[in-house]
Amino acid sequence: MELLSRKTEPVGDGSFEKLKLVGSGGFGRVYKARHKDWCFDVAIKILHDGVNMSLCDEAYHMDKGSCNFVVVLHGTYQGCPPGVTSPQQGLVMEFMARGSVQSLLEHLSGPPQWPLVCRLAHQVALGMNFLHSQTIMHQDLKPSNVLLNDDLNARLADFGLSRVSTSALNSNREKSVMIGGSYKYMPPEAFEVSYKPVRAFDIYSYGILLWSIITGKEPYPSADYDLVNLKIPQGDRPCCKGIDLMREREGLKELVDLMERCWDGSPSKRPPFKGCLEVTENVFSKHENGIHDAVGQVLTRLNSPTSNQSNTSVASSVLLQTPEQSKPNDTVDNGPLTQTERSSTQDCVRISTRTMSNTDKAKFVDKNRAKLIKDATMVMAMIEELGDMVHPETYSLIDAKPTSHEQMRALYQTALRSGGEAVKAAFYDALKNHQRDLVLRLGD
Repeated sequence: MELLSRKTEPVGDGSFEKLKLVGSGGFGRVYKARHKDWCFDVAIKILHDGVNMSLCDEAYHMDKGSCNFVVVLHGTYQGCPPGVTSPQQGLVMEFMARGSVQSLLEHLSGPPQWPLVCRLAHQVALGMNFLHSQTIMHQDLKPSNVLLNDDLNARLADFGLSRVSTSALNSNREKSVMIGGSYKYMPPEAFEVSYKPVRAFDIYSYGILLWSIITGKEPYPSADYDLVNLKIPQGDRPCCKGIDLMREREGLKELVDLMERCWDGSPSKRPPFKGCLEVTENVFSKHENGIHDAVGQVLTRLNSPTSNQSNTSVASSVLLQTPEQSKPNDTVDNGPLTQTERSSTQDCVRISTRTMSNTDKAKFVDKNRAKLIKDATMVMAMIEELGDMVHPETYSLIDAKPTSHEQMRALYQTALRSGGEAVKAAFYDALKNHQRDLVLRLGD
């Protein structure tokens, strides 16, 4: 492949130091490492067994789609990361220090400052427009695949599904990947067995992504694949309650109109990304002077050890809703906390300085089962830290679940049930590493 002749030979373990697992998903694991000669951090993406054939495809699409709004591909990897005994192949990419749009919204418990919302909407549209100009369809556009650098600029990532851009999703493995990764961002026509992806697929996903950025919420948080498969083709879309209460924000009306045109049930009525850019560029231009302060405020909150203490949202209740159900006078279904709620939340979020025993940790995991199933994220990354405590068959069973909620439920039903106190204590430690704010909120 042309990429391999343009990039360096595969980089081995000897070139890296400080390898650390930082994430896990449907396609594989992501490690952070420092390249000894380059002297900067990189991300190494390792695909799960059985999907290695997509590695070159993803690298090719990343290289072909290279621009200011796509994560930079530095080369390929071949080696054995920590905890792995057999040689692995992967991609060496730009390390995005601020995670993803999804993690940003989770940390803030809502949308960021309005100028940053406008910039994110514009930068994603710029990146997608460039990909489409290069005849590349992403097909997995969602908040977790929009990564952020130190200044919270957006870069598109995870081109694992681009390899099926010209064929129907007709193999069992391709269907399971799509369902597991992005069914909430799939257009209604994509639920048809004979569907062949076209550019309108990405445009629909962009509409749902806009909703998430504007509201700071996850679409259909309690809906499984079967419910989404049933309701989306009938015209249901994410709930728009509360958006009308933000009308004083200049440009919101234009973005909401664009969002609704992008998720139109008819693919032919969705605007191309070049048309989207006409809207996003105009809206962002009105707030560009405020972006420096907005980014500074968000970074201050992200860097604060108590960033979520006074802004922890109540349980989300966003439901599937038809466009006709959204009314101008609807109230916010998950709005700001009242003073009473805020005080109560703060009372529950006090940093503990005591040393917990394994028994205490196990009790915490048992006591908070329902809340952890609902709110825990990056489940596979935490399971990775359990190592041999989770049998490979159990790992595969959990990894196959389409949502973090179902992964957590399966973890409770398997390893946490049979492993006893030791496994629960180890999981508590992993949870504290990945979601300290959640542990604090639940009352460590």
